[in-house]
Amino acid sequence: MVRAALEFAPMALSCRNASGVARGLSRVLSGTLPDQRGVWPLGAPRDMRQHGPMTRTEPMADQGPAVGPIRVLIADDHPVVRKGLAALISSLSGFAVVAEAADGMSAVREAQLLRPDAVIMDISMPGVDGVEATKRIRAAAPEVAVLVLTMHDDDETVFSAMQAGALGYLLKGADQEEIEQALRAVVAGRAIFGPAVAERILQHFTAPPKTEPAFPALTHREREILDLIARGTSNTAIAESLHLSPKTVGNHISSIFAKLSVAGRAEAIVRAREGGLGGAR
Repeated sequence: MVRAALEFAPMALSCRNASGVARGLSRVLSGTLPDQRGVWPLGAPRDMRQHGPMTRTEPMADQGPAVGPIRVLIADDHPVVRKGLAALISSLSGFAVVAEAADGMSAVREAQLLRPDAVIMDISMPGVDGVEATKRIRAAAPEVAVLVLTMHDDDETVFSAMQAGALGYLLKGADQEEIEQALRAVVAGRAIFGPAVAERILQHFTAPPKTEPAFPALTHREREILDLIARGTSNTAIAESLHLSPKTVGNHISSIFAKLSVAGRAEAIVRAREGGLGGAR
């Protein structure tokens, strides 16, 4: 059964668009990379490990420098991913996995209790998601660095995580070396992003600013009608041009006057032309 679980781990990650992580995990789980920090293996007797939504893993006695290993909390709602990442991180020299969390609330609780050096945080988790969990961890334990490791690379998620206080953001296609470098960077207080995420950030800040349309209170149809009014077009001609009834055009014009706080057509024309409508600049 243990062998079946090990063979399934890289496949599960691959389904989540994580071929890079899967390759690293398969090496760890197949035994080609030694477990240098001593996390209980997947095949350990049941009485050696705790179970449930939260599985805590205690590192062996520190054999490294006096400063000790980098202590990592892993938060991901997929058990296979958590176990695979725990094995991967524990195989690295100078790292120890101190706990695993299956949801955001558990991650916040364990971060407050254990004060790890870093949290590897997934975004999509039940209950409290990774963005909210990051915000709460940074508020309660600002010394704890958060590295997001997720499949989401959309602008909204990336910037929400950054605003919540994440110092790093990697996609689940990251390989073992990238994850190690990112963990060391965020623990040292440096921001780090995967290539794809860095490109999105660069595009965001180099894109030309979006200009707000003139008279934002008006609907698209009302703006069309105001533009025609500013060009000196009569109500009848407006109705014919836009394939509307004269009554509908009249209703739109009344709405335009009210929204612009103008008394009549002449004043509306002046306002429209000042706003760039009617062919005027």
